[in-house]
Amino acid sequence: MEYRCIATSAEGFVRQLAVAYITHGYWFYVAGTIPEGKDLAALDAKLIERYGIAISKWARCRRKKQGLANMQYLRHERFFVLLATKGRHVFFERERTSLRDIRRMPISFGGYSIGCRKGRDGRYHASVRIGLQTYLNLKSHFTAAAMHMSAGDFHAELKRLQSTRFAPVRHQIAALLRAGNRTGGHASARGARTRD
Repeated sequence: MEYRCIATSAEGFVRQLAVAYITHGYWFYVAGTIPEGKDLAALDAKLIERYGIAISKWARCRRKKQGLANMQYLRHERFFVLLATKGRHVFFERERTSLRDIRRMPISFGGYSIGCRKGRDGRYHASVRIGLQTYLNLKSHFTAAAMHMSAGDFHAELKRLQSTRFAPVRHQIAALLRAGNRTGGHASARGARTRD
């Protein structure tokens, strides 16, 4: 069975991680960067084989009923993440020193913080936000840029950030717009908006 594990874009990586994996209970993870010079395809194959990841959805269902954990593997360029659901699996023993719980420690990737939060319904949901340091840098940039940019340029800059349509990211972008507008620059004078 062929197991597809390579995300061709950072956006695709974030979306696959949040929508396909975290939402379905893949909360335990090990993430890292593969050093230069390593054969990426060979490492992918090794990890998929070592942890028995390339199985059918029916096999995953049977494992879940038996109290066994299921695993996924995802990589973009040199950044990878191994994910597991709750249950018994050799992964938990082998990776115990670097194992993390996404509900407590989000994955930082490409300027995003990808985690899992409890919703109003009491269930856990994937949460994608702009990472704290990235957000602070953007806020500083947009606050300064609002004084020197035209409304059109300011709007275009904000629009570049909107490729990810996760609600927390949209709220953060709206906060960036408000921060820029508070400075009293050209953008606020001409009414820049975050949406078309």
